[in-house]
Amino acid sequence: MPESDSSRRVLQVGPLKPSLAETLRTSYDAFALPDGPERAAFLAEHGAAIAAVVTSGRTGVDAELMSALPNLGAVVNFGVGYDTTDVEAAAARNVMVSNTPDVLSDCVADTAVGLLIDTMRQFSAADRYLRAGRWISDGNYPLTHKVSGARVGIIGLGRIGQAIATRLVAFGCPISYHNRREVAGSPYTYVTSAVELARQVDALIVAAAGGSGTRHLVDRDVLDALGPDGYLVNIARGSVVDEQALVDALTEGRLAGAGLDVFTDEPNAPEALLSLDNVVLLPHVGSGTVETRAAMEALTLANLDKFLETGDLVTPVPMPTPAGSGQRA
Repeated sequence: MPESDSSRRVLQVGPLKPSLAETLRTSYDAFALPDGPERAAFLAEHGAAIAAVVTSGRTGVDAELMSALPNLGAVVNFGVGYDTTDVEAAAARNVMVSNTPDVLSDCVADTAVGLLIDTMRQFSAADRYLRAGRWISDGNYPLTHKVSGARVGIIGLGRIGQAIATRLVAFGCPISYHNRREVAGSPYTYVTSAVELARQVDALIVAAAGGSGTRHLVDRDVLDALGPDGYLVNIARGSVVDEQALVDALTEGRLAGAGLDVFTDEPNAPEALLSLDNVVLLPHVGSGTVETRAAMEALTLANLDKFLETGDLVTPVPMPTPAGSGQRA
């Protein structure tokens, strides 16, 4: 890491992986932003000294916090998602933002495929069935549905979406996708709308970035197009799916099942889904392996080091052009 500069301090915002938080404290002399009534006093005393914030996709940095950090130059994000950080406010203030792409694509893609298999084959529910003694009392578990050869649609064919597709091709699954724009050279079938994609597939996997541009992209119309024989998997952000519409579709039998690693109000999952055997629920563990979280931590620190040394970032995210400006801030 670069030599410490007492005039350019690092601030941890929100909880982080314990080893990362400890490294920030011991090697970077980082502050941790307090919650509650102490926050205002802390920002008044130290806000002007903060050059970089380290946060996660679950917390982020909003415009109000940025305004209290007048010399902020970078928001370094642990995680690929950065929708909780106000990138428009950051661009307007010439604040750069980084994330940790690529290093978590494999594990999140593995999670998507695991959820798809578990949801369609109901392995978790069958496990509960056996443990409850029902194999003995009630006989064989009911038949489920085959994954190999199923038509799979992917919303968001970025790094993670493409990694999911690569895995499912090995299962003999025809792959189609919806993106804001067609991916040049992609071997998969492009569909111009999420509704039409849902209408054409047996299972729909959500891998789109979060944020205002994708909020409720998967709405009631998409779920109805997927229909009572269709399955939904979401490993993206809870905000991309209209959660109430999803709950209604599942409880009313208008959707065959769902595998969810993300929710709208984490760590809370909808109460109505907890007792459904056709729903698999995970506590946002898509990238939760020792290997991937270590790689994410290393890339987070690499971004922080490069910013403190040179003012640049290793993996900056695309920034919007501030209003009234002809170029990127």
